[in-house]
Amino acid sequence: MKSIKFLLTLMLTAAFVFSCKNEAKPEIKTVETAAEASATLDPNATYAKAEFTIDGMTCEIGCAKTIEKKMSKMAGVKSAKVDFERKLAMVEYNEAKVTPESLEKTVVNVADIYKVSDMKTVDAFSGK
Repeated sequence: MKSIKFLLTLMLTAAFVFSCKNEAKPEIKTVETAAEASATLDPNATYAKAEFTIDGMTCEIGCAKTIEKKMSKMAGVKSAKVDFERKLAMVEYNEAKVTPESLEKTVVNVADIYKVSDMKTVDAFSGK
């Protein structure tokens, strides 16, 4: 009786070991680096700098960083920075692809509570 139990246990173990050949293959992910992102910018484009106030932000991570990421992903935006403390957004963009209205629309589309005001084009960002 012991030898039958031993053989059954051995057979079940062997079946389990050899039937579970789930070979995990590494997943390859490609991530765009800053150098690659800047390589897609048009060197012949005319870039403008805009500053504007964003009202309605309640936190730095959830609000300011989310708005910053959305603007950064816009085609033609070279850089975007949102300063939560000063409620100030600073964006450098290709004038042929981005307008101040499209920047405002992007901010408002993140959430209805955000309001853009005091939009102005500047030569240099204030207090960067």
